[in-house]
Amino acid sequence: QVQLVESGGGLVQAGGSLRLSCAASGRTLSNYAMGWFRQAPGKEREFVARISGSGGITDYADSVKGRFTISRDNGEGTVYLQMNSLKPEDTAAYYCARRSRLYSGSGRNTYEYDFWGLGTQVTVSS
Repeated sequence: QVQLVESGGGLVQAGGSLRLSCAASGRTLSNYAMGWFRQAPGKEREFVARISGSGGITDYADSVKGRFTISRDNGEGTVYLQMNSLKPEDTAAYYCARRSRLYSGSGRNTYEYDFWGLGTQVTVSS
């Protein structure tokens, strides 16, 4: 089994920054792509960013491109999401997830991920 634990969320003013971390325990994640998703109250969970197992390939939702950066440290078993220039519309619970090897799609769909953390709340005030 894989356990994913997110941290780093909090309350920040618009324009500020936060760095989220996703620490993995159990099996190594170095051979798996990882993703970050978010879910605001009353909305569906949506794709934010993903990164390949080696870290060489990244992908971002248009809404965060140029402001968020995903990275990983396979030695530490941790995936990061650096969030800059935060906006009130970025307010949501943020989840990291491990991408399943059963799918070869875009990597932007929740069904492509088999293990999820419990999330960390990010609130951006205006």
